[in-house]
Amino acid sequence: MAMLSVVFDAIAVFGGFMLATWMRFDTTLIPFFHGIDKAPEAVYSRYAMLAVISTALFLLAFHTLHLYKRPQLGRFETKIPRIIRAVGIGVVLTIVAASMVQNFLLDDQKLSTAVSLLSLATISTFVLLERWILYRVEWNASRHWHDKNQVLILGTDSVAARLQRTFAKEPMLRLQVIGFMQVQENDIDPDIPKDRVLGQFQNLEAFIHETPVDQIVLSCSRLPHQDIVDIILLCEQNLIKFTMVPDLFQILTGTMDVQSIDDIPLLGVSDWPLDRFWPRVLKRTEDILGAIFGLILTAPIIAISAFLIKRSSPGPILYSQDRCGRDGKAFKLYKLRTMQVEAEDKSGPVFTAENDPRVTRVGAFLRGYNIDELPQLWNVLLGEMSLVGPRPERPHFVEQFKTDIGRYMVRHMSKPGMSGWAQVNGLRGNTSIEERIKYDLYYLEHWSLAFDFKILLRTISARENAY
Repeated sequence: MAMLSVVFDAIAVFGGFMLATWMRFDTTLIPFFHGIDKAPEAVYSRYAMLAVISTALFLLAFHTLHLYKRPQLGRFETKIPRIIRAVGIGVVLTIVAASMVQNFLLDDQKLSTAVSLLSLATISTFVLLERWILYRVEWNASRHWHDKNQVLILGTDSVAARLQRTFAKEPMLRLQVIGFMQVQENDIDPDIPKDRVLGQFQNLEAFIHETPVDQIVLSCSRLPHQDIVDIILLCEQNLIKFTMVPDLFQILTGTMDVQSIDDIPLLGVSDWPLDRFWPRVLKRTEDILGAIFGLILTAPIIAISAFLIKRSSPGPILYSQDRCGRDGKAFKLYKLRTMQVEAEDKSGPVFTAENDPRVTRVGAFLRGYNIDELPQLWNVLLGEMSLVGPRPERPHFVEQFKTDIGRYMVRHMSKPGMSGWAQVNGLRGNTSIEERIKYDLYYLEHWSLAFDFKILLRTISARENAY
């Protein structure tokens, strides 16, 4: 499939470059570009030879950015930023190459600026279209693939349960979980059926001699070091692939920083991207532009929602609630009202549950499609929130979690977000706070504008646990 992708990428790049040439020299569809410089003689033959060189450079850029890596994991929209970045690199390389070969291919003329700009749009469109088609073909083929790798998960905790759900959502992996083996007693997640627990991990050797296993995944890394080594050796002896999920400390050790003060070494966690000045400037610029554009774009949706809320139940349209922001400082978060007035007068602060009777009929629809969150664009514009970040929690729950859950308060070193890495992975509402923290910390450690863009794209279709 990777080779097929190379072929179709080459066709898309060559076709996009030649389309840009035609749009520049032989059409008046874009008057701004027409007639800005004289068309060179034998324009198509000369630009076709340059397009061949350009195609090779584009394929090199795609390979460098790992666009041919298989299997393709995740949704297609998460790949869009990397594809566009690769196309941009390809255009720059083409301009450089054109300046080097203009005497031979372009009759001593420079590459048309209009062709360069137009090719960025045409090649991006063609590549995104053909890659989307190939992605859908590969995705459907993987779903119906009969010969799947048999996976045994060592562990029965929440991480093991989430692994099972993740494998089920990633048909490209072509994996089938055959069951779980218990590592720690009395530690079975409610989402793991007891009939799928195949015994204790001490019986692993006997099990794999009786049952075909292609891969073993260790979800619980709290085993003694020697036990992990023994499992790895057992897998090697039986030609079974071994992988494991590292715990939070092991993840953090990849970003440790060593400082020396005089002759005393100090070991600590290195700065996160958003601890630095320029990344904060970039993120704030992203937030301001995104909030302004979002408010303009969603104003009609907010207006229609406001009308439906007012008509369906008595009470205000907007609902404000105290939430904890950066450094734990409280701020007023705004949402479209989705519950009955005075919904928590009797119960006090509680998480919303599935089919919650306090949620109105219109409110259930707004929550299901994340429409109730749109007024938070105003919070973003004010600088109290970001478009993307850890979701802000209510002070009541913060006081409870900061003592019960390790490293919980670290997430408050950043501005909270309208959406976040945990939310688009289904961790919202009444779900595991420990799991959310892992996703929040991963986001803060690996922040980039491309990562934000990926999360925002996934937010559009993220409806899991949206109640």
